Amino acid sequence: MLPHESERVESSASGEIHPLVVRVTHWINVLAVFVMVLSGWRIYNASPLFEFKFPKDITLGGWLGGALQWHFAAMWLLAVNGLAYLLYGVFSGHFRRDFLPVTARSVLRDVKAALRGELVHELGIYNAAQRTAYLGVIAVLVVLVLSGLAIWKPVQLQELAALMGGYEGARWVHFIAMAALVLFIVIHVVMVALVPRTFPPMLTGRAGKPHEPAAPATGEAT
Repeated sequence: MLPHESERVESSASGEIHPLVVRVTHWINVLAVFVMVLSGWRIYNASPLFEFKFPKDITLGGWLGGALQWHFAAMWLLAVNGLAYLLYGVFSGHFRRDFLPVTARSVLRDVKAALRGELVHELGIYNAAQRTAYLGVIAVLVVLVLSGLAIWKPVQLQELAALMGGYEGARWVHFIAMAALVLFIVIHVVMVALVPRTFPPMLTGRAGKPHEPAAPATGEAT
């Protein structure tokens, strides 16, 4: 057994599924992303890239100025919280234990199993498809922050903006990253709905104790 595998087994045996830092940063991210997406849709409506706009009822901010204020506030919350999570993930070994290694073969195997409804889900252990998804969404969030900064300060951060094709290119990168994030959220929520026992540990940090089977009757009077 590899060292990181033994650490995972010990964690599962102790009942801890998600450490406090992971849970706190997760729910802060939920709030920050919720505000950023809804306010971002309102900002998008002011200068759309496509021939459609998002319904006003599902946007945040009321008007462009208000949406920008909400967006920037949530951006800093997301950036600071995300940095804290990244530092914790690296230095605590969370990324090494839970997200690595990942191989194309294992991802393909688990995706096929999931599509057939045969993928076994163990609390506290991420399968290859989950590892890829979580590593991918971390990368998407980094791109969102960087492209957002390039849009916000295209002159001061012109080198960053240039990497994305300038101001307009940064807008496209930002929109595509936002769409990828929303897609991840939809899939994530659907998966939680299909496997509801994965939700309580994100609140309590621990898996519920399994029900013990009743002792067989012995025929003796009590």
